[in-house]
Amino acid sequence: MASSQLSAANDDKYVRQACAVTRYRSLCIRSLSPFSDAAKTSPSRWARAGVSVTITEAKSAVQYLIKLKRQENRARGARNSAALSDCIECFGNAIDELHKSLGILRNLNRRTFGTQMGDLNTWLSAALTDADTCLDGFEGQKGREVRRIRSRVSRASCVTSNSLALANKLASTGLRAIDMP
Repeated sequence: MASSQLSAANDDKYVRQACAVTRYRSLCIRSLSPFSDAAKTSPSRWARAGVSVTITEAKSAVQYLIKLKRQENRARGARNSAALSDCIECFGNAIDELHKSLGILRNLNRRTFGTQMGDLNTWLSAALTDADTCLDGFEGQKGREVRRIRSRVSRASCVTSNSLALANKLASTGLRAIDMP
């Protein structure tokens, strides 16, 4: 087997191993495969990659929601307008919580690891709740636009769920030498 083929096979193995703990494995593998070479078997690097991907996904969702809000017209109605505003606010909160999560993962410390993992779990869980709360305003609503909103928000929720699973794996594994910067 050629060196580049062996490297690609190892990368595929690493991302599959990391994503084995996630609920949405195929999404995890697709979204995190670019990090395989750098993360290898490091739970902290996989958790950091997961949160980074989640931030990108959440920002994409909020940009989409803002675009919809700007294109708002009278036909959409007040209920969807309020729901969009609430959803945008929820995603703003989620992005803040995700940045706090990334900050924790960038500054892991053996002495405060347990507290850091508790905080990480809190922030990622809050971000997941924010995405779910976003959809509450669209309950009972139908139409293509609402389906698109649900699809975008659901994808962000799935990616966040995967990040939480990767963080929980890190918490259960503990810090190893490979995890330290």
